[in-house]
Amino acid sequence: MITIVDYGMGNLASVQNMFKRIGAACEITGDLDKISKAQKILLPGVGAFDAAISRIDSIGLRSVLSQKALQEKVPVLGICLGLQLLTNSSEEGQLQGLGWIPAKVLKFRFEAGSKLKVPHMGWNEIHIVHPNKLVENLPEEPRFYFVHSYYAKAEDDKYVIARTNYGHDFDSVITNGDNIFGAQFHPEKSHKFGMKILENFASL
Repeated sequence: MITIVDYGMGNLASVQNMFKRIGAACEITGDLDKISKAQKILLPGVGAFDAAISRIDSIGLRSVLSQKALQEKVPVLGICLGLQLLTNSSEEGQLQGLGWIPAKVLKFRFEAGSKLKVPHMGWNEIHIVHPNKLVENLPEEPRFYFVHSYYAKAEDDKYVIARTNYGHDFDSVITNGDNIFGAQFHPEKSHKFGMKILENFASL
């Protein structure tokens, strides 16, 4: 069973529907007791970093999630803003992230006159840096749907599974090297490519 965490800031139904398409059992819940019994956790997120962290802290979710991720070591996947919450901090806000992956989140900045727009929106490819079960057996030229103004930068290359280029390379799939993963793109909007990512996660 995959527990999709509902803390009030996520595209939950679309994620649930994609898991159903691949035949993976899942539930959406914000109930701390149910989350404390989760076998796998998907942490979604749409919106601002501080608002999400504030919400997580205000409902007592941080300690429950940390117990599952760091002590029990259940598989965890953060997507979009969910990836950013896994890091230490973000330039978007002042609050401390969950701190599970040694990384920080930076804002896209381009020189005046650049044709690149912020947010980075639309389809883009990922380039695998370190092979991992999460990105196994992807269709050729894997591309995913992105919508974000901030991006992750890991403290060390060993935490990077894949990178994407938008003006410069950024870390689009990261890990703590064990059971925790983050994907900057929206797998639930990425058709067969996203479906394979979620299928791989469900099989961990």
